[in-house]
Amino acid sequence: MLKKRILLPILIICLAITSNLAWATDVDCANCLGLSTEEINAYPSPEIEKLLPNESLLYDRRYERVLNAMAVHDAPNGNVVRTLDHGFNYVTTQGTQDNWTQINLNEWVLTEHLSQTLPARYAGVLLPEEALPYPIAWILVNVVPSRLPGGEPPEGDLALLRFTLVNIYAAVMVDEWEWYQVGVDQWVEQRSIARILPAERPAEVDTEKWISVDLYEQIVTAYENDRPVFAALVSSGLSAWPTNEGLFHIYARFPRTIMSGAYAQPDFYFLEEVPWTMYFDGDIGLHGTYWHEGFGYRHSHGCVNLSITDANWLYNWSASEIDLTIPSDTGATVYIWSSGQYR
Repeated sequence: MLKKRILLPILIICLAITSNLAWATDVDCANCLGLSTEEINAYPSPEIEKLLPNESLLYDRRYERVLNAMAVHDAPNGNVVRTLDHGFNYVTTQGTQDNWTQINLNEWVLTEHLSQTLPARYAGVLLPEEALPYPIAWILVNVVPSRLPGGEPPEGDLALLRFTLVNIYAAVMVDEWEWYQVGVDQWVEQRSIARILPAERPAEVDTEKWISVDLYEQIVTAYENDRPVFAALVSSGLSAWPTNEGLFHIYARFPRTIMSGAYAQPDFYFLEEVPWTMYFDGDIGLHGTYWHEGFGYRHSHGCVNLSITDANWLYNWSASEIDLTIPSDTGATVYIWSSGQYR
């Protein structure tokens, strides 16, 4: 949510865009209000290939939230074989019979304990080989742009919707936050935007394909040598369970796996068939997520959450960097860093 502000006389720095994921400050001007209408209309929106939601993966199974603690039976009205404690729990289901639902082979639960959830249809973008004229970003919340940096949004104007992809034509600092020009007379404060920013390749990166995760912008970018080829919004660890910064390698990969933790604690969780998982830091990994669509915000117990479509793309793309038939072979480098101080 944007804080109410009063537009004060300020020094405004107009930023000139020089490359496809970087910009340089080569023009300093007082009261500069960004690019002109003519300049914006020459390139009004990002000309970039968006991934389409992978329908075959999103709906190939039924995901169900477990509403409370429940007993698991070996058949409808059968014997109890185990129990699942109350927590943040999800299962995948295989069919129903009367008021019973099958969750695994010889495992049935009362249907009343379950509630269907639909995976997010959000998907990232493929980055072109040629340079883009402006940096690009996603809108994180439905927001009505202001006419001026730091101004109140006008009543009656249409909102830019969450996950809209925009160009950033200029940036202006108002108080402690930057405002970005995303269209003609359209300015949005930085907390409503996630930018794709270039990562400076660490010297220790030793794989052709490597993955950058910017914890500040909550964006993953895939690189082939120095060229970015893919980017998407993610959700990294919450402050209580942070995603560790540093340089890692993917060491294990699973198309589907169970994730569970915090047994007998208030934040207990049990997640069946987590898709397209790639572990890189102990039990922390990149993986698909069907239980939320909060991409662009911290949300996890340390893992890097992606949409199912994006996780599948990254899983397939990075496969050539690891040979699972070779013991202790490691895969693509994963670089976890932060382009700013998260506030």
